Amino acid sequence: MDWLELRIHTEHKFMDDLAAALISAGITGLVINDPEDVREFAAEKNSSWDYIDDELLKSATSGDAYVTVYLSGDAEGAAMAESVRCALDRLTSLGISYRTESGNIREEDWANEWKKFFKPQPIGERLIIKPSWEEVPDPKGRAIVELDPENSFGTGRHHTTQLCLELLEKYVREGDSVIDLGCGSGIIFISALLLGAKNAVGVDISPDAAKISRRNARKNGIADERAEIYCGDAVADPELRAKVSRKYDIVAANIVADVLLNMKELFAETARQGGTLILSGIIDGRTDEVFSAMESLGFELTEQHHRDIWNAAAFKKI
Repeated sequence: MDWLELRIHTEHKFMDDLAAALISAGITGLVINDPEDVREFAAEKNSSWDYIDDELLKSATSGDAYVTVYLSGDAEGAAMAESVRCALDRLTSLGISYRTESGNIREEDWANEWKKFFKPQPIGERLIIKPSWEEVPDPKGRAIVELDPENSFGTGRHHTTQLCLELLEKYVREGDSVIDLGCGSGIIFISALLLGAKNAVGVDISPDAAKISRRNARKNGIADERAEIYCGDAVADPELRAKVSRKYDIVAANIVADVLLNMKELFAETARQGGTLILSGIIDGRTDEVFSAMESLGFELTEQHHRDIWNAAAFKKI
């Protein structure tokens, strides 16, 4: 089936009216691109924007505002197109200006076009991350982590994940035990196991992340007994905290600064004496605060890595 992509451009001040008109016309799914909203959101002093992908942020804050809808190339889609046209005519009568552009997309192209952006990616000196549809004929001694993009954070493309993995491959040793707090896709603990760790625990507050990380572990040939995966808040849930509060050789967390600070006592509980704490996801301007908190709990900073606006660090539990 062919699909019609209809893109409707207007001014920022008319975006709500445009979206409301399309919804009233029966459009149940639409994509809104409003650079002004993204700029306002990113400018807020709120750590929740830390994980907007840098390239996505640049593209989302350039150009004009528009809404994209997709209409099927059949009789139902034609009827919906007529309904959309009538809705746009009503906007014109209200003095709201817009312009439209359209193009056809084949269903098979739509399903596969996004895959071209995900290629095997070497990270550090010992890892390569690849999606399932790509082959790596000669990994040159690197451990291959197979990971498909899904709705959990951690594909290896973001600086924070790369920084965390680069530190991990330096500190992980054969037979180590690892805990990955906020495991997302599972990329950190899976990489640790493929690099020689004996066993790992992954914890995430999201049920989707726990499910996806389990699936990714199995996809990489990791037996269930080597990777315990839990869903929940390991800080606030005493039952879960009791399950994961053992002593590990490596404690890793790739999250935002506020969450790292909230988890600091858990880091101290789970890192063995002489063990390594690896933190990533710390935006510029928050490093002193995070590092001081860790040092107050008996962690000694051993090294810090920086890329763009992001920081990662390794600490030794003393």
